[in-house]
Amino acid sequence: MQDPRLLAKPPVCRLGCLVLVRNQRGDVLLVDPDYMDGLILPGGSAKPNEPPHLAAARHLHAETGLIVRLSDVLAVDFTPADRHLERLTLVFDGGTVPDGTLITVPAQRQSGLFGARFVPARSLPDFMAPSQAARAAEALAGRSLPALLLGQRAA
Repeated sequence: MQDPRLLAKPPVCRLGCLVLVRNQRGDVLLVDPDYMDGLILPGGSAKPNEPPHLAAARHLHAETGLIVRLSDVLAVDFTPADRHLERLTLVFDGGTVPDGTLITVPAQRQSGLFGARFVPARSLPDFMAPSQAARAAEALAGRSLPALLLGQRAA
């Protein structure tokens, strides 16, 4: 049963869906967006009613060409509203890709990215904004939660 009072004024919160992908050396895949300084984890916002694991996989594929099944969340980060709407960001475990895996970044005008590269985990603070590096460090800590969709493990 849907209560119309619950749908009358939906919350204003964006859902960020990022992916932590490593290579066999443990380096972390980062993308270089043209809209901000520093590198970030691949990913982006979910569309309305889009399951977060599918949004993360969609953005990862669009930004890097990688196709990965995502089922575990490594970090959950809440950003309160300031200049932008409040945001809840999920970081999914994209696993480890073999060394030499081809990363394909579309043209900048299409993707908004200058490129992508693997960065050693210990060097993340040198390439990322402090909040982005802290989020990645927490995701690298080795804990995970299952991503659920209607109470069942997301497939």
